[in-house]
Amino acid sequence: MIQLVLRPGHERRVRRGHPWVFSNEIQPPSQDTLPGQAVEIVTAGGEFLGTGYYNPHSLIAARILSRQRQCIDCVDFYRNRLQAAFAMREAIYNGTTAVRLVHGEGDHLPGLVVDRYDRVLSVQFLTRGIDCRQHFILQALQDICDPEAIVARNNVAVRDLENLPRQVEILHGQLPDRVEITENGLRFKVDVLQGQKTGHFLDQKENHLALRGRAAGKRMLDLFCYSGSWAIHAARFGAAEVIGIDISPAAVALAEENARLNFKDDTCRFVTSDVFDSLRQFNSGNERFGGIILDPPAFIKNRKRLREGIKGYLTINRRAMELLEPGGFLFTCTCSHHMDRETFLDTLRQAAFLAKREMRLLEVRGQSYDHPVLCSCPETEYLKCVVMQACD
Repeated sequence: MIQLVLRPGHERRVRRGHPWVFSNEIQPPSQDTLPGQAVEIVTAGGEFLGTGYYNPHSLIAARILSRQRQCIDCVDFYRNRLQAAFAMREAIYNGTTAVRLVHGEGDHLPGLVVDRYDRVLSVQFLTRGIDCRQHFILQALQDICDPEAIVARNNVAVRDLENLPRQVEILHGQLPDRVEITENGLRFKVDVLQGQKTGHFLDQKENHLALRGRAAGKRMLDLFCYSGSWAIHAARFGAAEVIGIDISPAAVALAEENARLNFKDDTCRFVTSDVFDSLRQFNSGNERFGGIILDPPAFIKNRKRLREGIKGYLTINRRAMELLEPGGFLFTCTCSHHMDRETFLDTLRQAAFLAKREMRLLEVRGQSYDHPVLCSCPETEYLKCVVMQACD
């Protein structure tokens, strides 16, 4: 196996467990290499650090899959890794019909995401090294899960950085038009082929439960509602009225369908609109809400857009705080991993100041347990969910 040699003084982070090796940290390979090729990562002094794959066209030149010398070009390697990942989920979510089975670096499989929706698997091959090994991974998935269908949701921007095409394709079996799942006892239809992310936002499962005891009897507003998960949970926990808003007509239609699956009344109402426009309209109409949910898409796609993204989070949170009735709750999220917890909290403090509202911080939550955070790789922690209450 070809060795990838780190430059002197660049081994500390990798030795401490981080699975990424950047292009400016390595010496030019002594042999010709192909994108995605298996490599051994060693220090300038020859100390072995791990086995991974190499892509000379990416800023993250290598990603480590194992801290041992072992073959990563065989079905057995991925079968063992997958079985370990699945066992962890089974211990937590036994009987759950929707779960993230593999969360990339968090499961020592950087570049791979696998979500299960009943008997359908939605997968993402995000890097060159994983993409060129998908036949091993697919075989291992079929051996372990015996899925009805496997869909590749490879229409994501991160593949551009790896010189990979964006595409969606059915890799195995026959896909039903809609897959039905249960989450916290509620029913949801999932559009695995065209829905956002891999079809459903599995990372908020535990955060939805933060609505318990805080939604009862209240008028709630769910902004960026997508398929209605937050709104429907709010209704389950006793909200008097829930208004969900999303700019996508397809998302609103799916949210309406999901509401009908769970309730016979019209507690949930969904509107196709731009969230920023709706916030201005509610404010000009002097409307108030007992609870507001903010779960926007990532405003910060890369570190260069951090300042711009912070401004976006500041604006929507300030306007949401202005709409809260006294004692009302704000459930506000960011899925931008470039926005760390302290920066997000500082942004919320500034939003409260600008809104002239005194806000009480109740909880700082994270992503669901099936999206594990690797302590040596802080990039695996991306979702922050903050619960606040208006004091005045």
